[in-house]
Amino acid sequence: MRIRSGRRILLAAVCAVAVATIYVAQPVLAQIGRDLGVPESEVGWIVAAGQVGYVVGLAVLVPLGDMRDRRRLIGMQLLLAAVGTLMAALSPTWWMLLAGLAVTGLFAVVVQTTVAFAADLSSPAERGRTLGTVTSGVILGILGARVLAGVVADLWGWRSVYLGLTLLLVALSLLVLRRLPANPRSHRETYRGVLTSLGRLFREPLFLSRGLIAFFLFASFGTLWSGLALPLSADPWQLTPAQIGAFGVAGLVGALGAMRAGRWADAGRADLVTGVSLALLAVSWIASAQAPWSLFLVFVGVIVLDFAVQAAHVSNQSLLTAAYPRQTSSVIGGYMIFYSLGSALGATATTAIYAVSGWSGSAVLGAAFALGGLLTWVLSRRTVARARCDVRRIPPSARTAGDTPPNAAPGER
Repeated sequence: MRIRSGRRILLAAVCAVAVATIYVAQPVLAQIGRDLGVPESEVGWIVAAGQVGYVVGLAVLVPLGDMRDRRRLIGMQLLLAAVGTLMAALSPTWWMLLAGLAVTGLFAVVVQTTVAFAADLSSPAERGRTLGTVTSGVILGILGARVLAGVVADLWGWRSVYLGLTLLLVALSLLVLRRLPANPRSHRETYRGVLTSLGRLFREPLFLSRGLIAFFLFASFGTLWSGLALPLSADPWQLTPAQIGAFGVAGLVGALGAMRAGRWADAGRADLVTGVSLALLAVSWIASAQAPWSLFLVFVGVIVLDFAVQAAHVSNQSLLTAAYPRQTSSVIGGYMIFYSLGSALGATATTAIYAVSGWSGSAVLGAAFALGGLLTWVLSRRTVARARCDVRRIPPSARTAGDTPPNAAPGER
């Protein structure tokens, strides 16, 4: 099946807005902290609350995509995420804000249901391209949210950011139900069976290695984006939320530059792209570490970092969906547990370390995470080579995702 470009764009938009709900706080952390009286060393929990909800959602909600009509799941999860953003917008206290963001994160896992749906709607020959486009929506949402959130917060305050997201989520829910095809499951699995299958994935070498890479990848990503507002809003720069958000434009350049990662994956170079990207991620911290002295070098570092993260992320997902075509929701959801844990660690650790040792400490932390990912990639290369050989042995008719003839996991063939 070929997926039409209009549907591909709608799926990417769903991912962009849903993931933005978790990250819009980053350029306005200082503003939220002042408004609610939160110490600087603890503002990282604003981002981490969404990530905690996200982890729970990945474990208990995303596997439903292997059981139920994904179109309906996406529409409902968008509406429930809107409930969380509305709670955040109206929160009078720190704890209510965290609760609202946790609810938002719980249902923001609609991103993974959407990515799995996109993979199922695509033919094997174009799956990498589709995942590249839809996953670009994720990165664009993370980075574009910073630009818009900074501007909107400067004009009308941080609460208006969450009110705007509420309206977008409701509108997208209606569009999904009207424009996307139904996705009934011809085979019925129990929820327990799906969760058991997800648990088994954590014993698969390919899945585990890609998950660990995602953990380090997004821990490094979270270290930069959850902490960068702190040195930029301090002396000597004293930038406003809108000016800090403008750094997201640099990130967009990097993310868009990596959109070809899906095509590289289709050409069989996914693992090589992952390794090169992790090396670039580590090098990017040399430039990003100069935040207290050079805004230009920060822009360079942001571009390289976001290019590396997007390219590695698309390549990882392409490898996993090819290896586990019968479990696209579960495998992507499980993979993203590592992503979310890494993001939460980066967000909380960078603000705590910044309070003690400044931005140089945060930069060392981010580079260490990148090197951890690179080491994992080096140690896992044989696993990926074996998985690629296993996938080649599967008949083409059995590689189609969705309700296709069952196949074993790579380690079981």
